[in-house]
Amino acid sequence: MKTRAAVLFGTDQPWQVEEIDIDPPKANEVLVEWKVAGMCHSDEHLVTGDMVPPPEALAMMGVESMFPIIGGHEGAGVVVEVGPGVSTVQPGDHVSASFIPSCGRCRYCSTGRQNLCDNGAGTFAGGMITDGTHRHFLNGEPVGLMAKVGTFANHACVAENSVIKVEPDLPLECVALVSCGVATGWGSATKRDDVAPGDTVVVVGIGGIGINAVQGA
Repeated sequence: MKTRAAVLFGTDQPWQVEEIDIDPPKANEVLVEWKVAGMCHSDEHLVTGDMVPPPEALAMMGVESMFPIIGGHEGAGVVVEVGPGVSTVQPGDHVSASFIPSCGRCRYCSTGRQNLCDNGAGTFAGGMITDGTHRHFLNGEPVGLMAKVGTFANHACVAENSVIKVEPDLPLECVALVSCGVATGWGSATKRDDVAPGDTVVVVGIGGIGINAVQGA
């Protein structure tokens, strides 16, 4: 199918809205129509190069370049199509993007350490985390996805493990925020810093993430 997406072709370049082609989802993949996307500062870090691994790190992952790449990792949408083997969502389901994919079943996921799931290790690698091949193309050439979700697109084909089903009555603009800003801020207090009752907490900067760090504390 054809859709539109905001694509970045390199550091210090502007985002460009382009028409792209998407192949149908394969095993353990879903096609999502993104309805809402948040603009997180991490997307700006692609532009500045602060989140672009150095050439030697890319070489270790078997990737020549991160570009071109569809931006966006904070978002919410509706499942349009599912591939073989998908069991957690079906067409019509509302979903939140999961910018660090996790299987929910491995040793790390089952002990609350989803950030160490092997699925997440492929976030910066080329192609899909399911099989390493590509589903998104611009003029016949493959295009990557920010955090393997690419919410700066009308549609994206993503791994089943990159989406989380949510109740259909939840406003999608709120679901999008929970997918990154809320979870990051909350987790910084409850997980990373392990705040406990009676602790005194100082949060420097009450932006989108900071206010949720306050909420977590």
